Formats: sequence, structure tokens, C-alpha cells
Amino acid sequence: MNVYKIFAALFSVLLFCTIISAQDRKEMTEEEWQAEIQRLSTKKVELTQELATLKTEIATLKTNNAALQAQDDCINEMYALVGATKADVDNFRSRLNELMSQVDGKVSPKDDRLAEWEALKASKISALPEFFDKIHNQLGRKLDSWQEKPAEVIYTVVKGDCLWYIAKRDAHYGNGFAWPKIYQANRDQIKNPDLIYPAQIFKVPNLTDDEKEHYAKVKRNYKPAPVQQ
Repeated sequence: MNVYKIFAALFSVLLFCTIISAQDRKEMTEEEWQAEIQRLSTKKVELTQELATLKTEIATLKTNNAALQAQDDCINEMYALVGATKADVDNFRSRLNELMSQVDGKVSPKDDRLAEWEALKASKISALPEFFDKIHNQLGRKLDSWQEKPAEVIYTVVKGDCLWYIAKRDAHYGNGFAWPKIYQANRDQIKNPDLIYPAQIFKVPNLTDDEKEHYAKVKRNYKPAPVQQ
């Protein structure tokens, strides 16, 4: 039974119940019968219009569903061309998003990011329109512009140096309070942190994010001793 037949049946039941109910209450005059028939006829027109609207909406939904199904078929055909399933593509997308985030955040070591990039480029899935530009163009440019700092730099002590001055250099930490990092990295050469000598060659390792925050906090909280009068 289609929607129209169901609607017609419901209207007939409504009409029958209304007439029976009216008969149970009282005998209706001819004018009352005419008024009731007119009311029900108007209701029928309204219901018919609603039915037509519903049919239009159903037809639209069917058309949209067919379009979506055609789109899904097209996507599945593309996946088949690169020998992948939807699960493979979802996994590839997750790996790509993770790598993009790491490259944007310059998460070291850069060599690991390069290796993952090469692995993604080597996959046939990278040829899909969704991924091609990101992998073969955008990521390449970002990696080329990423200048990774070495894990440590080598510094030769000159006359007048101290660990504080070395740590305070902009090329190193820009914060003299970070001198203990240099001291710990060169304990084999430094017996007393107050005594270093020209021509000594020190390793100046990078600070971790936690160390940067720690020494920055020490610097902020430092209060010099009052000047003696």
C-alpha cells in the first residue's frame, strides 16, 4: 500500500468516526450536516496538500540518496585504483595529519619527520586528490624551510669569559641563569664553575622546553641584593 492509499484510508476512518460521534450526540439538522461535510472537505484538501508535500520531500530524499550512493561508488573506484580500502585511506589520513602537526610544531628530530614524509610519498594513496597537494607540495615546502638547530653547539672560551656570560649569549640561551646546563655538560673539563680558561672547548647543549621555562622563572623571580651604603 502506497502513502496515498494510507492517507485516503485514514481520512475515511476520520470521516466515519466523526459521523458516528455526531450521531451518538444528537440528530443533526441538514444545515449542520452541510457544515460538517464542508469542514471535512476542507480538512481533506489540507491533508491532500500535506501528502503532496511529503511526496515531494520523499522524491528529493531519494534523489539525494542516489547522488550520495553514486559519490560513494566513485570514491570506492578511486580507492581500488590505488589498491586501497577505506580503512587503508583512513589510516593514511591519520598518519598525514599527525605528520603535518609535527612539522608545523617543528618536533625534532627532523630526520624522523623526513623519513615519515618519504614513506607517505612512496604510497600510491598519496596520488589521491585529497592528499596529493599536501604531501607532494605543502609538506615539501615546510620541510625545506625548517632549519633545525643542532642538538648542541661547540664554543671556545675566550679571555674574560665565565659560564654566566656564555649562557647569556643570544646565540646560546639568552639567559645567564641557565649556566648550570653548560657546567653539567662539561664536568670533565670544569672542576670549579667559577674557574674556566681561554681556549677550553665547551659543549653548549639545547635546553628542553621544561628547562627553558625553569630558568626563565628563575630569572623573573631574581631579586638583586640591596646596594650596601
